[in-house]
Amino acid sequence: MSKKKMLVLAGLLVLLAIVLTACAGATGPAGAAGPAGVAGATGSAGTAATIACQDCHNDGSVLTGKVAAWATSVHGSGTAFAYAGANPACTGCHSGSGFSAALAAKVVPGSAQKTALSNPSRIDCRACHQIHTTYTAKDWTLEVVAPVKMIASDATYDGGMGNLCANCHQQRTAFPAAKDGKVSVDSTHWGGHHGPETALLLGVGGAGLSGKPTAHYTVENTCVGCHMGGASADANHSFVPVVGTCVKCHADAKSLDVNGKQTEIKTELAAVKKALTTKGLLDKDGVIVVGDYPTDYAGALWNYLLVEEDKSDGVHNPVYAKGLLDLALANLAK
Repeated sequence: MSKKKMLVLAGLLVLLAIVLTACAGATGPAGAAGPAGVAGATGSAGTAATIACQDCHNDGSVLTGKVAAWATSVHGSGTAFAYAGANPACTGCHSGSGFSAALAAKVVPGSAQKTALSNPSRIDCRACHQIHTTYTAKDWTLEVVAPVKMIASDATYDGGMGNLCANCHQQRTAFPAAKDGKVSVDSTHWGGHHGPETALLLGVGGAGLSGKPTAHYTVENTCVGCHMGGASADANHSFVPVVGTCVKCHADAKSLDVNGKQTEIKTELAAVKKALTTKGLLDKDGVIVVGDYPTDYAGALWNYLLVEEDKSDGVHNPVYAKGLLDLALANLAK
């Protein structure tokens, strides 16, 4: 075929294509769906548990109610923070930031620290809870709940959530050894220290007398169970125990003075205080008189302070508290 005929044929084919396109009808209906494609890979888990700021910081009482109750507590309103929070010897327990710093350094908060933070805080939410660390519900988890080896004895406190409290609420020193039959009372702050509650609960720490753990040591979560009514969302953050909690075990309780034990201990505390004043170990205002005293007299002062500074009037361990005061009276009668 000649070149001329080939060009003519190509032109006719192009013309035919144009004609057919111009004559095409409307688009027909869609066909049936094809087979499903292969599923893609599973995506990563979402963050539905994340707490937004307004979940806590809002007009509700989830947070504000607890803060209001805490503000009435000794932790929130007491005077100890002001004079001891910035003191390295005290900051681990008298400052919330100091408490957290001690835990971070893996040292016992109740022991003296090498330094104190320049801007200490009270024992507040962040001292006890892991606030603003994960921004989930886990932030309400307590900072520490491991059993606590007591500073001044061989005992270990293992009371569930109450272990957090035991880091500080314990004696810091043991009864000192006598020298030539006398014990040196070298400070107006002499004694096991001002928060010996866990020692009473365990029945340890007294001078010349060992006891046994109290029934209150068997309460679930110990301190939290009695002072906060348990670990529920409405836990009492004033930390003041109420009779409504006591009746769970003491069905006929009308006050914290169950079976008159508080009245009995208060009466005996007053008797020991009077005897200590007579012997010259306390002044007329109840302040310790520094000096060297016979072991029995110093032991009586030690045991009086242990029960008095526990602040429960014997509730934490009625049997041991009474035993300590009985021994004190006997020693002071010599």
